[in-house]
Amino acid sequence: MSDNSNTAPAGATAEQIENAPRRDFLLISTTTLGFTGVGMAMWPFIHSINPAKDVLALASTEVNLEAIEVGQAVTVMWRGKPVFIRHRSEEEIAEAASVNIDDLRDKQTDADRVQKPEWLIAVGVCTHLGCIPSGQKLGDKKGDFGGWFCPCHGSHYDSSGRIRKGPAPFNLRIPEYTFTDETSIVIG
Repeated sequence: MSDNSNTAPAGATAEQIENAPRRDFLLISTTTLGFTGVGMAMWPFIHSINPAKDVLALASTEVNLEAIEVGQAVTVMWRGKPVFIRHRSEEEIAEAASVNIDDLRDKQTDADRVQKPEWLIAVGVCTHLGCIPSGQKLGDKKGDFGGWFCPCHGSHYDSSGRIRKGPAPFNLRIPEYTFTDETSIVIG
């Protein structure tokens, strides 16, 4: 049995046989360099699809809850939208928990909407046409149910952010959030 690696193709000259390893090296090198060049030329286009740094910065918001007193509400921005954070009193918690779920348009219990009963975190955008409801500041109209009121079209939300009256079809949306400790949350 003979070794086929030294067998030259039929009709090959001695010079062609001698230059075969060099030709293979040049072919592999040129191909590799070509693919590398195409990849480097495409990188700026691929990188331009990634989100901008300012967008990534808005992807999550950390909030210290320590300064928010019982009964007080604050608004923070997250992804360009207001997020309502309310430190609910025992009365607000009891009232929200006592609502008959069958009376609600968008049926959610208070327990389904909060991680800790004393804290309600909701996106502050009316689900009707995207207005920002009032009810965050002292003296704001809070609607018939003590939560928020959208003056644009008359939607009334309760202290759990659930739609109770008016044209809004859904409850205020609850963003993803995590308690990092007893007094801090990360939204997003």
